[in-house]
Amino acid sequence: MLAMQRYLSLVLFFLIGSIFLVQPALDVQGAQSPVPLKTSKQPTTATPVKSSKKTATTAQSSATAKIQTAQQPARKKQSTVQSTAAVTAPSKAKQQQAAASTPAPAKPNAIAGGVKQPQVAKPTQSAVSAKRTSRSPQTAKTRKKAASNSAKARVYANVPAGNVSDIDKQISAKSVMVMDAGSGGTIFERMPDNPRQPASTIKIVTAMIALKSLQNDDIIDVSSHAASMPSSKIFLDPGRNYRANDLINAVLLASANDASVALAEKIAGSEDKFANLMTLSARMWGARNTICRTASGLTAVGQQSTARDLANLFRYAMQHDEFARRVHEKFISTSYGKSLRNHNRALWRLDGAVGGKTGYTVAARQTYVGQFTRDDQTIVVAIMGSESMWADLEKLVNYGFQKNKERQLARVGTGSATGKTTQVN
Repeated sequence: MLAMQRYLSLVLFFLIGSIFLVQPALDVQGAQSPVPLKTSKQPTTATPVKSSKKTATTAQSSATAKIQTAQQPARKKQSTVQSTAAVTAPSKAKQQQAAASTPAPAKPNAIAGGVKQPQVAKPTQSAVSAKRTSRSPQTAKTRKKAASNSAKARVYANVPAGNVSDIDKQISAKSVMVMDAGSGGTIFERMPDNPRQPASTIKIVTAMIALKSLQNDDIIDVSSHAASMPSSKIFLDPGRNYRANDLINAVLLASANDASVALAEKIAGSEDKFANLMTLSARMWGARNTICRTASGLTAVGQQSTARDLANLFRYAMQHDEFARRVHEKFISTSYGKSLRNHNRALWRLDGAVGGKTGYTVAARQTYVGQFTRDDQTIVVAIMGSESMWADLEKLVNYGFQKNKERQLARVGTGSATGKTTQVN
């Protein structure tokens, strides 16, 4: 009997111990799986087991800790999204302020990834109209022209005169020749053999033929054809006679068309015959591409010259003392009391100007040929087809002297280096 009681006590002891060991494990497993798993449809019966409050509390706290640990990544991800939305999306106050300052309401952009993107307001109708107005052809053309003029002003102010490409950008003339008067060598050129209408610069040939053919006191009759020539002119009277000296001065200084034709008719009998004489004389004096049709240079079909020809002609004419003396005068009075003013403004404006001849017609534009001397250097400058003749002339004269001086110094340096004496023209 006593043995039986001890056996039952042992069995009961092991039973109670097994209950206490198995119950916490079941509680922990339940905490790890908060969502009940589907099982077979057959109902299961749970055997109620008694456990102490201490064991239940321990199991519950352990399960709660694990649930919190499992929820931390989700909370961290949610907080990251919220912080991104807070940074990207403007505050309500800023949105209200932006909406108040914008004339037209803007449509919200699409939401990317659950986060609203900043809204961009559409331009108002007035802004669009202003933009279209600014793009109109007239405004764009005016703005482009202003920018071009500003760029040209900067180029003209900053460009050194010694650079060929830079001087080439500064001048408007279509054809140019800058020549050393002593040697006839080229200092600068731009399309020098391009044939163009010479305008009144061709009068240097008319005057040279008259100086070679007439005496100063020879009497010149004026025909109605000569008197009818357009300006420039000295308004010769067909009923009067004039001295050859006065008419030659009128041709060279006042660029008188009527005086040119009167001299041509006196020498050759008609202007057409005199024009043929001009062409032949020009070729003998170094102008091989010059064809004359008028004594005055007024535009005529088939009439032409080049910048190189004009430079050669003027270089030749300046070797004639009487021609050089006349073109150097600023004012000359005629024998009948008329004062003639020289059209060559370079005599007043440019240092070293010796003499020159101007010209202009609509077809020829502005033309010029003249000679300049500085520091024992002499150059000839011929310009054709210019839109700003005096500005072009000043740049070309300054450049011509600078470039010619550099060449002379280079020749002297070369002669010194070789031990030979180099003659500089």
